[in-house]
Amino acid sequence: MPPRTPVHQVASRRKRSKGDLTSQAILDTAERLLESRSLDEIAVDELTSGAGVSRSTFYFHFESREAVLHALSEQVAVELHECAALWLRRGSEPPEDAIRRALTATVALWRHHGPVLRAAMRARDVNPQMQEFWSTVGRRFIDAAAEQIDRERTAGVALPGPPEARLLVTVLEHMNEQACYTQSLSRRSPARDRKLVDTLTTVWLRTIYGITSPKSQ
Repeated sequence: MPPRTPVHQVASRRKRSKGDLTSQAILDTAERLLESRSLDEIAVDELTSGAGVSRSTFYFHFESREAVLHALSEQVAVELHECAALWLRRGSEPPEDAIRRALTATVALWRHHGPVLRAAMRARDVNPQMQEFWSTVGRRFIDAAAEQIDRERTAGVALPGPPEARLLVTVLEHMNEQACYTQSLSRRSPARDRKLVDTLTTVWLRTIYGITSPKSQ
């Protein structure tokens, strides 16, 4: 079940209240615990102890542990959209630079929030509400990216179809997800992350734009 009040939406509109800070303390505790255990292995008492709140306070803010993960997913989804926007709103920036910046930010996000994203991906397979939430997030990105490719094709910047832009983006998005999921499980390595960004950038540029020698950084 979703939380009663999405924390990031409240905080974006006004200064955080005591209730907002309490909710965030619970979320921060959950994210920390997810670094070493699955959601099923985390007890509500551990969330309340880590956040310094009572069980009644926990249930005032969240209906369940699953609601906590849903709220964390909402926050990370906003950041994922911000990463994608680096390419979707590239303006006059060269595609090579915009896509590299977007993928660099995405890989960094998976490094920072890997436990949450991995827990969300696992929950997506068994929890209908999480499945619907991530399907909505995915459709939002795929629709926006397909429109971007169609604009680029119309302008003569991107390769003409086929394949249909939406299907192309779906395949690329799944590639990103699996590659970042696996990378987030490995020991943190800036050099390895740069290589992943280089590889993903190459695939995106060759597939969409026909650019065979992207600039490396």
